[in-house]
Amino acid sequence: MTNEIRVGLIGYGMSGRVFHAPIIQSVPHLKLKTVVQRRADDSRDRYPSVAVVQDAAAVFADPDIDLVVITTPNNSHFDLARKALLANKHVVVEKPFTNTVNEARQLIEIARQQNRIVSAFQNRRWDGDFLTVKQILNGELLGRLVEYESHFDRYRNLRQPTWREEAGPGSGILFDLGSHLIDQAQVLFGLPQLITADISAQRETSQITDNFELILHYDRLKVTLKAGMLVREPGARFTLHGTAGSFVKFGLDPQEGDLKKGLTPSVANWGEESEDDWGKLNTEIGGLNIQGRIKTIAGCYQAYYQNIAAAIAGQAELAVKPEEARNTIRIIELAMQSAEQRRTIPFSLN
Repeated sequence: MTNEIRVGLIGYGMSGRVFHAPIIQSVPHLKLKTVVQRRADDSRDRYPSVAVVQDAAAVFADPDIDLVVITTPNNSHFDLARKALLANKHVVVEKPFTNTVNEARQLIEIARQQNRIVSAFQNRRWDGDFLTVKQILNGELLGRLVEYESHFDRYRNLRQPTWREEAGPGSGILFDLGSHLIDQAQVLFGLPQLITADISAQRETSQITDNFELILHYDRLKVTLKAGMLVREPGARFTLHGTAGSFVKFGLDPQEGDLKKGLTPSVANWGEESEDDWGKLNTEIGGLNIQGRIKTIAGCYQAYYQNIAAAIAGQAELAVKPEEARNTIRIIELAMQSAEQRRTIPFSLN
């Protein structure tokens, strides 16, 4: 790859500042050219060569920008992505991809017509713990998997003064953290046959969904996805049980914490996890019982944008496909229907 891909970043809140800008800058062939930041220009302090504008229209109109990255509030994702595609830009949208499956279908069709790439930012596919789980399953170390449980828990008892805590389309923890958990399950197991969900607001002052338990039913496999904001003592991040053994993993991937500290993937040992957080494997292989800690594979968020760059250059297949992002939104829609009707819903894209 020889051509530089110039990037316009729309939004410099927590997501744009912590996850996108430093990762984009760490990937060869990507260059952060412009940031849309309406209420400040502190992005210039960290990236002096980057232009700061207040209106996304300036990014759409700039012929030198190849890729537009959207990290604005959820209810603006569809409109901004649509405008970017129609301006002949490639597009990355922060999760959730859209608020409805109909909006996702429209973006997919526009991208096809414009011959442009559109993708959802599913960086958690490159969490070290998820990469480790994926390799354990690929190696069939647990025999036939019968149960998979994945949690993304936090303790935030007080409502935060941010748009994420405001009621409205696309709000709540199911669209936020649920997008990651559902995407990971889709990568491992494909689409479910049935969906059962319990969704609630547990905090006294909450205006949004702040807890969910989602069960995806597959043939002889139960997948449980849970997230809550009143979990002061977190349990296991992953719990897997199979006919030959189990794997249990505590702790969160360190990349988010390091990015919030201002570190970037250029530091030594990026994405490597402390031995204290390695998962425990207890299984039988070749008639022998094996018990021990499994070293977590190093996480690699930059791999997402490396793939975006290669896909734009025509040198790789897109890793996070928009159809998968559409499927994630559809599962969220069916989960909300299941919770409202208090029944199990068959999965359908229609």
